[in-house]
Amino acid sequence: MKDRFASRLKDLGTETAFAVSQDAAEFAAEGNKVYPFHLGDINIPTPANIMEAANRAMRDGKTGYNPSVGIPQLRNALADLAGSERGVAYNRENVVIQPGGKPVIPKFIQSLMNSGDGVLYPNPGYPIYESQIEFHGGHALPYGFISSSDGFKIDRERVESLIGSNTRLFIYNNYQNPMGAESDMDEMEWVAELAQKHDLWVLSDEAYFEIQYSGKPKSIVSIPGMKERTVILYTFSKTYAMTGWRLGAAIGPGELMKVFAKLSVNDESCTNHFIQYGGIEALTGNQSGAEVILNELRRRRDSLADILSQMEGISLFTPNSTFYLFPDVTDLYCHMEAQSYEDFRSKILRATGVSFCTREHFGTPLPNEDRKYIRFAYSGITVDDIKEGMNRLNEYRRSFNSVAAV
Repeated sequence: MKDRFASRLKDLGTETAFAVSQDAAEFAAEGNKVYPFHLGDINIPTPANIMEAANRAMRDGKTGYNPSVGIPQLRNALADLAGSERGVAYNRENVVIQPGGKPVIPKFIQSLMNSGDGVLYPNPGYPIYESQIEFHGGHALPYGFISSSDGFKIDRERVESLIGSNTRLFIYNNYQNPMGAESDMDEMEWVAELAQKHDLWVLSDEAYFEIQYSGKPKSIVSIPGMKERTVILYTFSKTYAMTGWRLGAAIGPGELMKVFAKLSVNDESCTNHFIQYGGIEALTGNQSGAEVILNELRRRRDSLADILSQMEGISLFTPNSTFYLFPDVTDLYCHMEAQSYEDFRSKILRATGVSFCTREHFGTPLPNEDRKYIRFAYSGITVDDIKEGMNRLNEYRRSFNSVAAV
């Protein structure tokens, strides 16, 4: 019998955090309590005014097909808000509504990358970047980060060493998953200069643009020369606790957005009709619900960071954005005599119920990495359970007495 499945499937990866979810679910099914730090879902309700707007749209008959690019009212609202927040001018021709933020990644790659073209992408980073690059026949070029006193910074030397004549795309995730890394203006201007020097298209993944605990976010499109070569990945999932609604958008140059629209016709016909009215309410309606979400996330971050920063064997930089912490656990890893990241994760889950992802869930570690990191997502766990879970982890840590001597 001939091979049953297409050979290209060997290059298709997955979002490995869901494998950790399955392991945690199986552990919970055995009667154990799990403290879910592994998945970046949000256990805070979508604001009531957004839900009512979608319900009203259903009652008004908005349940059929709609334009593949999205309804004009939502495209207008998003163009106005995204542009004003970033200091640039967009109109609805720059916006194509998507069923979530994730579809923007393959459409960006399909639109701009030919087979064999090089694509720079962050590692650690969202694993779907690498999956889509390789699935579509690109040359995946992972760039890393350097730990500093004020967080993680892009390894500029590595980026520059990777660029060749066939390098075409640069995936840039400021306010980054999994590290919470945030570019200062010097780093952002360096990325912009690099993109223009080498004529690179940029995917600016801005999923966590509004998850800022102080100050105002910045976008690379605000730098002269970048709006014309940048596609913004926008999603409603994080800011408005709409992860399951599957509503997002691509925002970019009008001619390129026509290509995205054609891909949308082929892929999904259109984004769900009535939820787009929920999106309009999210952008233009009462923002008190979004403020509640952000304040609760801040409370969780502060609680988790305070406890982790006091644990011996763990070191931590607390980021100002996203809902992730990415502590260095090298000392604890060594004193546990862990054989691998998976061994480390599994032992802690089964001893404490604390479930998290490791650095390996966000790309294969690069050759020069000598420290061990894990990711705690605090978007799906209450403050009480954060404290209880961390107490269990701390008790388990204390069982390795030699950690205290490090």
